[in-house]
Amino acid sequence: MSMWFWFFEARHSPNTAPFTLWINGGPGTSSMEGVFQENGPCHVNADGETTVLNPYSWNNLSNSTLIVSPPSSFPQCLTFTLVIYIDQPIGTGFSYGTIDVNSTFAAAPVVWTAFQVLFESKEFAKFQSREFIFATESYGGHWGPGFMTYFDEQNTKIRSGTLKGEQIHISALMINNGWFDPPIQNQAFVEFATFAPGYGQLQSDEVLAQLNQSFFGPGGCKEQENACSAAGDSPESNGICARADAYCTENVFGLAVGDRNPLDLRQSASSPDPFPPEFYVNFLHNATTVERIGAKTQFTEVSIPVELQFNSTGEDARSLLPMLSALANSKLRILVWAGDADINCNWLGVHNAVLAMDWYGKDTLHNTPFKNMTIGGKPVAAIQNVDNFSFAYVQLKLSDTKCPPFNLKSH
Repeated sequence: MSMWFWFFEARHSPNTAPFTLWINGGPGTSSMEGVFQENGPCHVNADGETTVLNPYSWNNLSNSTLIVSPPSSFPQCLTFTLVIYIDQPIGTGFSYGTIDVNSTFAAAPVVWTAFQVLFESKEFAKFQSREFIFATESYGGHWGPGFMTYFDEQNTKIRSGTLKGEQIHISALMINNGWFDPPIQNQAFVEFATFAPGYGQLQSDEVLAQLNQSFFGPGGCKEQENACSAAGDSPESNGICARADAYCTENVFGLAVGDRNPLDLRQSASSPDPFPPEFYVNFLHNATTVERIGAKTQFTEVSIPVELQFNSTGEDARSLLPMLSALANSKLRILVWAGDADINCNWLGVHNAVLAMDWYGKDTLHNTPFKNMTIGGKPVAAIQNVDNFSFAYVQLKLSDTKCPPFNLKSH
């Protein structure tokens, strides 16, 4: 098997900058999407052959370009950082080999092994002692808690002498619009379609009535999700959870999205000019590019075979909120943030999942008021913070500085 990564050194203080891992969601979505459409150093031009500097790249930001006022416990990784992007599981993006990973728990050991190879190598051994931040999004609500838990278990075995290997110490976890808890977040599709703060009602009254029936009615999404949770890891659970996921996706998520772009409600699903545009796909299919970067297989933006593996176990219907709660209890620095225009892992569902976490700060978080994060004096996000845990609601519709259910006040 061959696991693809792309590594970018920090443009500022590369000898001391933190080391950050970025993994896109899916499961089966290439992290090259993160490189070229999100936080990587370059964007691809319309010609699909040339690139332009991304001024907001995570390996390019410095204190002079980003002035914010976050809580003091926020992970300070975005000042400047080295970033490694990994295509996983095998079969995703440029990674190739046997496609047999069907869960987060099966994916974690492969990524751990990849870092054993990296940290044992001459080129990457020096980064093992750096601050290590794990950043991910969407299905990263599963990747983050699952991978972190596995890495911690391996570290314990290494320290006890029962396993020989390189310890991987991750100091902070960052998850953007994550998929943590399907029962909670599927219900949030109903709530978000009924009223998306800042945008209003997304679907007609008729569709909302059907949506409520599909979720709350007999044999509906809620009932099937509860059956999945009750099945645990029993032999029957794969089928129960797979059926629940298929039903909820078609009859709840599908109705909530309608004809909108599920990742940006401001765009239609058939928009001819999505933002950001996917020029990078042509760039990575270009024979010259492939030769220069050393890729050995055809690039796949989204791997259907990987998706099917995960569908077979119904993992999309399973909750990893208990693992996230345990990590918060360990006082790991955690930032969960969500943009207000995403339907797929909408911020109402993400926030409800965070509030449902069972950890020592649960009651305090419920009673903690939101405070503004500002850039250039303008509020761009509302933040709750308890010790090392932070939740941030990011406003893309900046004209709405008072979005229910919050009454945001600048601090």
